[in-house]
Amino acid sequence: MNRYFIEIAYNGSSYFGWQRQPSQISVQQEIEENLSKLYSNEPIQVVGCGRTDTGVHAKQYFLHVDLPEEIETDHFCFKLNRMLPASIAVLSIRKVDSELHARFHATARTYRYYIHQRKNPFLEGLSWHVPQELNLDAMNEAAKYLLGKQDFTSLSKLHTDVKTNVCTVTRAEWKHENEQVYFEITADRFLRNMVRATVGTLMDVGQGKIPSSKIPEILSAMDRGAASTSVPAHGLYLWEITY
Repeated sequence: MNRYFIEIAYNGSSYFGWQRQPSQISVQQEIEENLSKLYSNEPIQVVGCGRTDTGVHAKQYFLHVDLPEEIETDHFCFKLNRMLPASIAVLSIRKVDSELHARFHATARTYRYYIHQRKNPFLEGLSWHVPQELNLDAMNEAAKYLLGKQDFTSLSKLHTDVKTNVCTVTRAEWKHENEQVYFEITADRFLRNMVRATVGTLMDVGQGKIPSSKIPEILSAMDRGAASTSVPAHGLYLWEITY
């Protein structure tokens, strides 16, 4: 077998996340079904670099697949792009060592959450409209408390099947970009719903509902009820994967 890394980007609006679901369409299902068509409908399974939730987008996502023959990557990329829906784009395909794993060998992941404060029909579904004034300085002050290796149970979906809720965050910052602001966070791993719960909590700081100094208290509580409500999925992007 020949192992290939496939880099894709997708608009998650129409999908119930990356991972296959019993009765809902997912990005993984679209990829596998179209790969299968290229191999006389033989089942093809792929392994992704991680999960994304319903409605979440990806600017960069990697998956690996084992194919029975060596392929001409540019031509294969062209064919697969023609078959896939407009919401999924294949950016590149490259052959890799058979031991390289899309999920387990990723060393860092970066997410961005986009917000626009002036109504804009061209950002609908791709950014969260928040007309209220935000104190970005306070939000950045609060974000500093996220840095380092610590337990993020308070910012995780309850009852997940992970062995530990400890993550190491190396970057957490709010920035301006044209008419939008975005939150960028990089860590070695992320918990289910972690970014959306984090953004919701930092938004409460930005609107003066809680002080930035309360973040350590929220984290140390190790209780999802101590943090704020999660923000909508459509502003969230898996932005970059590092190997």
